[in-house]
Amino acid sequence: MSRFADSFSGHSILVADGATGTQLQKAGLPAGTAPESWNLDNPTAIRTLHSSYKDAGANIVLTNTFGGSRIKLNRNHLGEKVVEINRRAAELAREVMKDDGLVFGDMGPTGELLEPLGSLSFEQAVTAFSEQAAALAKGGADAILIETMSDLSEARAAIEGAKQACDLPVIVTLSFDTHGRTMMGVKPSTAMQELWPLGLAAIGGNCGRSLTDTLAAIEAMHQANPRAVLMAKPNAGLPHSKDGQTVYEVTPEVMAEYALKFKDAGIKIFGGCCGSTPDHIQAVAKALRTAG
Repeated sequence: MSRFADSFSGHSILVADGATGTQLQKAGLPAGTAPESWNLDNPTAIRTLHSSYKDAGANIVLTNTFGGSRIKLNRNHLGEKVVEINRRAAELAREVMKDDGLVFGDMGPTGELLEPLGSLSFEQAVTAFSEQAAALAKGGADAILIETMSDLSEARAAIEGAKQACDLPVIVTLSFDTHGRTMMGVKPSTAMQELWPLGLAAIGGNCGRSLTDTLAAIEAMHQANPRAVLMAKPNAGLPHSKDGQTVYEVTPEVMAEYALKFKDAGIKIFGGCCGSTPDHIQAVAKALRTAG
């Protein structure tokens, strides 16, 4: 916990990085290719991505392992490389950040529904997350970030798996929509009540439909537990097509303005999710550090 906790000294808010997938696509990741494969096949691109965010002012970078569980990697015939992919992802991020910042080992949803809605058992999910977290820890991650969760059962499985695998701080962020709930109907206050007592280092929201939706979720979480450490990593708005390209509507200037609103809502870690770029993070870092 020490490196994570010590990082707050001298910083009222830690700045996390921006998007991974959309940035790797800009760098040439072929459509339909698992981003995680580039940890082995194109490590230079991964280092370049992390460096761009560090240079923009990020204190934290996430490993390129959002879909890095064995369950998710199996869809791309990469399941047998799960340990190598996750360990190498953490090593690449650590090589860039050195001792100048934090590496969050990123774990996203498995993509499967847990019983009774689906066929994946709670125990199978725990095993998959534990395997991933162990490899991320071995590669040098400072904390495990469980993100874009919708189902409390899957979030619990990921927390249990991470805690079985290592003693790193564990953070959970869920994705909320315009109705103030996750896709599985979970309210921000319910997530706080159910997950925070499990020994988390931070909790919050990421992705979502808009900055406004994620801000509302963070405000509800803060109200439910004012002492909890909160993290937000919202999308740069919604994507749309322009001249044959997918673009996101939120500019760096707008995201920086919202970063200050999140600060007022009690956030301690702020970054960007889908569509956000190093320019967004640079604007956010400048705004937050100017505000003090």
